[in-house]
Amino acid sequence: MDDYTPYPSGLILTARRVLVVGGGHVAQRRIPALIAAGADVHVVSPEVTPAIEGLVGSGEVTWHRRRFAPLDLDGAWYALATTDDPEVNAQVCAAAEADRIFCVRADDARGGTAWTPAVGRHAGVTVAVLGNRDPRRSAGVRDEVLEGLREGTIAARHQRDHTPGVVLVGGGPGDPELMSVAGRKALMEADVVVADRLAPRELLGELPADVELIDVAKLPRGRSAQQEEINRVIVERALAGKRVVRFKGGDNFVFGRGYEEVLACRAAGVPVTVVPGLTSPVAVPAVAGIPVTHRGVAHEFTVISGHLPPGHPESLTNWAAVGGLSGTLVLMMAVQNAPAIAAALVAGGRDADTPVAVVCDGTMPGQRTVLATLATLGDELAAQDVKPPAIIVVGGVVAVAHPERFERV
Repeated sequence: MDDYTPYPSGLILTARRVLVVGGGHVAQRRIPALIAAGADVHVVSPEVTPAIEGLVGSGEVTWHRRRFAPLDLDGAWYALATTDDPEVNAQVCAAAEADRIFCVRADDARGGTAWTPAVGRHAGVTVAVLGNRDPRRSAGVRDEVLEGLREGTIAARHQRDHTPGVVLVGGGPGDPELMSVAGRKALMEADVVVADRLAPRELLGELPADVELIDVAKLPRGRSAQQEEINRVIVERALAGKRVVRFKGGDNFVFGRGYEEVLACRAAGVPVTVVPGLTSPVAVPAVAGIPVTHRGVAHEFTVISGHLPPGHPESLTNWAAVGGLSGTLVLMMAVQNAPAIAAALVAGGRDADTPVAVVCDGTMPGQRTVLATLATLGDELAAQDVKPPAIIVVGGVVAVAHPERFERV
């Protein structure tokens, strides 16, 4: 027969003898899964790879250093023929057939009596896919299923974690592809999602229909009042037995007021956990091709919020001291105050010709980079009509990334 309809079955191999004939790279790939299943693995081969020899040395595998003989199958529950010699593989399968032992033949699936599926595991679920002897297709489907399980997109609603509490999820710099698997899964398990405008908005469209979505942008204005209302909402919903995801752009703890929300939850006795996000002051320059450190140029970087101008009574930043730093400066929320900040840096000792890159709409379809120096930054922002969100990188690393514009500083 050219086509087979395999009958899927989960084998319990704990403490049961499994014979692997061959000690090459195919065997090396198959053996770890057998060990993980608790099998008593015996390898028959004149030679084995260093990795298999390491498993022998650790006592996880028994190695019989010789060629295959039919008696090697005595007591075996399962066998794998993985040599690079078709004749030997055929002998193994024939001997296994005579002893009614299921056998996988690695070089010719039709010559064996069992196939090895593409296997993956997540949260107590084992996924095994057989693509009719097409291993690439099998692996591809397995990976898609596992991704759905990890992100929570294919699990039934009643199987999702509905433990009441709050999960702070960092959505990363904007592109949904840069959000963590754990963050996506938390979203899919939520009863309530409280979202910022800078959180990856495309993901909100994937939420199940019964999830309550609260748009923070529509809450009462004023930064303090708004944060107090967010705290009240997440605590109120959690105390009502809901699983709440507080969904923010970037990382919750980098200028995200995330810890204020942690403190509010703790004060109310609400369980709270954190799923970190890819932080924008590092990720956005990286996507734009700008390193925040570079050997021989910058051995440190400083991230500063620029939402308050130098000299503002509520500002906690000593701009004169910052101007004396030699490393990279990454300025967040600083577009409006950038000219004043540039002047303060120069007054503090930074060279007016220091390269500057302004990365606008980082990781999003409209991403662009505006180049300037501290001396020309204000003029370039106006000329290029730069609007938030944007991240400003100051230092020699900009020259490293754009040598066509700047001399190395």
